[in-house]
Amino acid sequence: MSNRKIVISTFEDVAKAQERTLSALTDDLKLLECGLDSLSFAIIVARLEDSLGVDPFNADEAIDFPVTFGEFARLYETRSP
Repeated sequence: MSNRKIVISTFEDVAKAQERTLSALTDDLKLLECGLDSLSFAIIVARLEDSLGVDPFNADEAIDFPVTFGEFARLYETRSP
């Protein structure tokens, strides 16, 4: 499974577990409008670190925080080992 598919699956799983309504995950979807809250995002980042072995938000180099789902997904596509 590709990293992007893992990211999508993780968003869907967390939304379901947190009983949140998730918007369609398009590249231009703003993260603030996807239907998740900060706890959901923390869970997503933790799960992705477990499954992909990377936390791009805890890297040595500074990164711009993603604004859209596409930017978020690309972080995991480009920084995974």
